[in-house]
Amino acid sequence: MGRIIDGCNRNMVGHNVKKYRRLNKMSQQELADKLELMAIYVCRGSVSRIEDRSRTVTDIELYGIAKVLKISIQDLYDKENDFPQS
Repeated sequence: MGRIIDGCNRNMVGHNVKKYRRLNKMSQQELADKLELMAIYVCRGSVSRIEDRSRTVTDIELYGIAKVLKISIQDLYDKENDFPQS
């Protein structure tokens, strides 16, 4: 079954993934490589699409991203990234 998300934003965390990745002085490729070491296969292009919010993120990917960036999963969420209410 495909994922169904209404609207153009596919995740709520992309902005903060990018922010914390940059704070860690890490390239998209480095993040992808570190995730692969955890058996979480996200290519550099997928990291880019997560950051621009055009790709969904699984719970396992969220877990790995938070671990690699040394933050909590909650740190990936903030009010700026909430979807507008209908």
